[in-house]
Amino acid sequence: MKLLHIDSSALADNSVTRQLTAAIVARWQDQVPGLKVTYRDLDAAPLPHLTGPVLAKADPAVAAASEETLQQFLDADVVVIGAPMYNFGIPSTLKAWIDRVAVAGRTFRYTEKGPEGLAGNKKVIIASGRGGIHGAASDFQEAYLKFVLGFMGITDVEFVRAEGVNYSPQHRVDALASALASIPVPQRLAA
Repeated sequence: MKLLHIDSSALADNSVTRQLTAAIVARWQDQVPGLKVTYRDLDAAPLPHLTGPVLAKADPAVAAASEETLQQFLDADVVVIGAPMYNFGIPSTLKAWIDRVAVAGRTFRYTEKGPEGLAGNKKVIIASGRGGIHGAASDFQEAYLKFVLGFMGITDVEFVRAEGVNYSPQHRVDALASALASIPVPQRLAA
């Protein structure tokens, strides 16, 4: 079984989502024998944002990196994504990664009946970190991630959420403890 671990926080060791993704991956490693983990740090090694030359594959090195990114995603059975909320959305580095994996003909296609996801046989666990507490009106982070993953056919999506972490040091500790306690136990995936 293959697990793809993605971190996108710009906060390094001070990141709540990095702590959560590390704990999620450690649980999978402890409970799934032979698990192969691939790690990507989108802050330390960001992908270029989607531009005309990137879409045109004008730079062979960038095109190869895009294909490698897509293939890592396609090969993964489980994807763990650290997704902090920045200005009500996701980090731009995570959006650049999504732009590499949401590819027509590879992870979705358009049909006469509408779009069809092609990457559905995956489990995704999203470590969500939020400085405040947000409802549907201000959530362009989790709602977006759930939608775009669903568009690619992925419906087995779980969130491990720490919110209100900027309210006070104690609230941060409590929110992180609550999120760590909510980490799901790995389940066998259907082949």
